[in-house]
Amino acid sequence: MSNKDLFDLTGKVALVTGASRGIGESIARTLAGKGAHVIVSSRKIDGCEAVASSIREAGGSAEAFACHIGEMDQIEAVWAHIAEKHGKLDILVNNAAANPYFGPVEDTDLGAFNKTVDVNIRGYFFMCAEGAKIMKKGGGGAIVNVASVNGVIPGHFQGIYSISKAAVISMTKSFAMELGQQNIRVNALLPGLTDTKFASALTTNEAIKKQAMMHIPMKRVADPDEMAGTVLYLVSDASTYTTGACINADGGYLTV
Repeated sequence: MSNKDLFDLTGKVALVTGASRGIGESIARTLAGKGAHVIVSSRKIDGCEAVASSIREAGGSAEAFACHIGEMDQIEAVWAHIAEKHGKLDILVNNAAANPYFGPVEDTDLGAFNKTVDVNIRGYFFMCAEGAKIMKKGGGGAIVNVASVNGVIPGHFQGIYSISKAAVISMTKSFAMELGQQNIRVNALLPGLTDTKFASALTTNEAIKKQAMMHIPMKRVADPDEMAGTVLYLVSDASTYTTGACINADGGYLTV
């Protein structure tokens, strides 16, 4: 048996989107803690730089790069930056997401629909596609798409968001199937109810929260740090034969 640390990411370059707070921030800190150089990305540079600088202060390696994955020109810009500065990418974590509308599905307006689809489907798709191209040149890599349990069981008043996350699950399997022979693994994390600003419409509404607890065997909301370990597994040598997997980190929600 080898004594190699299967979770060691020394020498790896990782891009994490939506990394200025919440689950993305926890993922960025965890990957950096295992030796990866992390490109901390989200829409606003200030939030990215705050996370990247605190990673550096803790002894890790990180940089900030603003990218709104709902904008195709910004997607092109981040990949041009990575190609020029690093010449490779080993790890891509698509975590940035939009959920602008909370209400009856039939009342979804076109603006909310487009924003959700542009980020959660089109954005993830072209981030995966461009990530695959640079990973091919480097001999392989690992992509993790952060989906949601709502992609399996639609969330109440979260219709278009749930539909977009179901698309992310299907997208993950499609990319995994086609990229397997290129040594590029593509998997998904399906978080359950997590204590983030993104989920505050759910976690701060006591009636909704109480109803949710009835369906969560662990009877609590997750901390963002509880999502990062699954991603670490999926991007590390601990999961070299794992691709096309959609792993729930949901306190048992999908078992009920």
